[in-house]
Formats: sequence, structure tokens, C-alpha cells
Amino acid sequence: MKITELIEQKPWLGWLLFGSTAVAVFLVGWLAASIMERRTEAALQYQLVKPIADWEPRNEVWGANFPREYETYKSTVDTSYLSKYGGNAKRDLLEEDPLNVVLWAGYAFSRDYNQARGHYYAIKDIRNTLRTAVNQPATCWSCKSPDVPRLMEKMGPANFYKGSWDSLGHEVVNNIGCQDCHDPKTMNLRITRPALAEAWQRQGKDINQATRQEMRSLVCAQCHVEYYFKGKTEKYLTFPWDKGFSADQMEAYYDEVGHVDFVHTLSKTPVLKAQHPDFELYKTGIHAERGVACADCHMPYKNEGGVKFTNHKIASPLENIAQSCAVCHRESEQTLIKNVNDRQDKVNELKQLAEKALVAAHIEAAAAYKAGADSSELVPALKLIRHAQWRWDWVSAANGVGFHSPLEAARVLGTSIQKAEEARRFITQVLIKHGASPVVTMPDLTTKEKAQAFIGLDMKKLNAEKEQWKKTVLPVWDVKAKERQGELSY
Repeated sequence: MKITELIEQKPWLGWLLFGSTAVAVFLVGWLAASIMERRTEAALQYQLVKPIADWEPRNEVWGANFPREYETYKSTVDTSYLSKYGGNAKRDLLEEDPLNVVLWAGYAFSRDYNQARGHYYAIKDIRNTLRTAVNQPATCWSCKSPDVPRLMEKMGPANFYKGSWDSLGHEVVNNIGCQDCHDPKTMNLRITRPALAEAWQRQGKDINQATRQEMRSLVCAQCHVEYYFKGKTEKYLTFPWDKGFSADQMEAYYDEVGHVDFVHTLSKTPVLKAQHPDFELYKTGIHAERGVACADCHMPYKNEGGVKFTNHKIASPLENIAQSCAVCHRESEQTLIKNVNDRQDKVNELKQLAEKALVAAHIEAAAAYKAGADSSELVPALKLIRHAQWRWDWVSAANGVGFHSPLEAARVLGTSIQKAEEARRFITQVLIKHGASPVVTMPDLTTKEKAQAFIGLDMKKLNAEKEQWKKTVLPVWDVKAKERQGELSY
């Protein structure tokens, strides 16, 4: 039977066929319009609404062109997330672990050491810390602001570094952001800090040949690395990678050049203070081996309509497991958090053992001096303490409590404990030689306040001086900064 005959017999079939055809045509049209809209969104994603100058430091100017990325960046103002060992909430790390105070006796970190709250607070936090109450070179601004590449372009890196921190306080005012990592014309990732490119060059490599996936870690490695200020007056930012990335290789580099960050108040050890060698530790881990970049976990992709973009709320992956860890791992969130905590717990256990051995070594060395020992008698022990503390700090100062490479973190901490205990055995022999008891009574170091008093810090005075500085210096900086921001035409 023909379809026309069937429709004549059953007229409702004609209406059904007409209605179905209309719905199908509507759905196809809607789908086509949606596809075209998403394609248009994607095409317009990188078309600038407002031109961006070569060294534009103001994140809001970039945000006018890239509202999705900018809105996620601004969400880092929220500092409510706290994991077992990290997060972005403010936490006093000296209060949580008072032994650090003694380990840094003679260095500004013994005064004040808080967990970083994130890029959004970079300027505020460096201004407020007690560590900048000590005279510091301008090099300390290097990783804190997109104003730094602008100033380096204007002054030259060498002149920038050898200035004073105070002299640029009114110039460095924009928090870490867009221009630190992106080319304003192409939006490609780029290196804006010369220290990284120079370190790459000394290894015989060209940073410009890095792949896009490599760049998604290298832009982070501009700052999340170990570094030192080379030269007594030059204070030139330098990465100690000439011999390699491991703790052992960087230790050998520092020994060869004779670098010392500070001399310990108690033991007189020439100490190396690690900064935050996140990239170096990551390089030894399984994620790096598998080609996973920093941004894959800390800045996972988001989809909005037909647009795929990078989430610029740079944060712990544990805060956003569904978009970070779960992209590759199929376990539940609870299981993944347990996996992370289990590894961090084990690293932290070794870290605390290293701290206890090192604190004892510093205090026992001080007892040896008191018993009449000469510093020349303790040279072998001081070298062991130097290496032990460097290795402890290499893991401790890196973010993530060793998670970026748990096996390497455990290995390095194991050698730290071994060297610290070897130093203690040597000091014991010196104590016996001078007729002193080989058993040195340890002080009460259960709180930050007790530890700071033990090493001779007058915290009441130091805090008062910092508050006075805030009242007198910061208002002047802010006035000059507002004038400067209003005049920007670059």
C-alpha cells in the first residue's frame, strides 16, 4: 500500500509525519546554530578587545580581553581552602613546627614564615612579612609581580638586581599575573625572567626550542625553583643547575662556588637556605616522567560553551580533584586524597626526624664552643651539618611535602638524617676531649615563642619596628604607586 493511500485512510498519520518533520528540521537548525555560535566564540577567543602593550603589568587590562581567565584568576582572593599539609589559607609554619626557628637562627626566616596564600596576595604578603624588615636587595621582587619584567626592560636585569628592595616599593605593585607568562601579542607562553633562560643556556640548551607542553611547566619554573643571589654587590639572580637538578648536584655546585646564605648563630655553620625547589623535585617524579606538566594539575582546563580554556585559579589539585586528578585517575576522591596524604605522612615523618637531629647538632656544637673548642676543631662536623640542613631544606622548602616526588624526597631526607647524626657523633668526641659531658640538655622548644626566645630574638621589638615601618613607609609607596598607575601608557 502506498503511503498516500495510507494517509487517506488514516489522516492523523499525515499530521504525525508533518509534525515529526517540523521537529526534526527545528532540531537540525538549532544544532547548526549552536555549532556556529560555539565556533564564533572559539574564533573570537583570542581577538583583543583592547590592545595590550608589550610590558603591560596590569592584570585588569588583560582581563578585559580574557574575561574567563581573569575571573578564575580573581577567585584566588578566596583563601579558605586548607588541606592536611597545604592549601591557600594563611598558616604560621613556625607555630606549627617551632624547630624551624632554631634551624634558621641568624636568618630572617626565624622571625616569620607563613604559608604562601597564592599569587593574588604576592605584594601584600611580601610587604607585611618580618623578613623584609631586614635590608634586602631588589632581587627579592623578582618573582612577585609583572612589574618586574617591565622594570628589567627599562633598567636592565643587572641594574634591577643590585638595587635595594625599598627603592622599588612604589614601582612593584601589581600581583603576579598575566604578563609574567604570556606574550601580549600572541598569548603564547614565554619566559620573562632571564635567570631561567640563562641557566638553560649554561646547560647548552635553548629555551626557545621548548615544546608547548614543556612551557606549561617552564613558566612556573621561572619562580618555583631553587636560586641564589650571586655576587656581594651584584645580587644577580642565578639558578644553581650547572651540574644538574638534584639536591646532591646543587650542593656540589654551591660548595664549589663557596656560596653561603647565612652563618648559624649557635653552631657557626655556613648554611645553605633552600628557596622552593618545586621544579627540581618534580623533575625526579613520576608525573614529569609521564609528561604531565605543572599546569595540567594546578591549572586544569575548563569548558564553557564551546570554549576550552585554562583555569587560572592556580591552586592545590586537591581543591579541584574532578578537573585535575580525575582526568587521569579513576579512583574516588576519598581514595585519591588518602593516596596523597599517605605519601606526605611518610615524607613528613622523615622530615621531622631530620629536624630533630639537626637542631640537636646545632645545640651540641654551641655546647662544644662553650666547653672551649675552637671552630677549627669542628670543621668536619660543620660541613656535615651544612649538607644535612641543605638536604632537609631542599625537601622542606618545596611545596607539597614531597608529593611531587615521594621517593626522591625520602632518599634526600634519609641522607640528611645520616649526615646530621654523623655530625653529632663527631661533636660528641670534641665535647669529651674538652672534658664536657657528651650528653647535652636540650631546651624546651615546644612553641614558636620559646624557640625564638632561645635563639635571642626580641619579637616584641621586631614587630613594633615593622608596624612603624607600615605606618610611615607604606603610605608613601601607595601614593607614588597610584600616581604611577594613573600615568601608565606602556
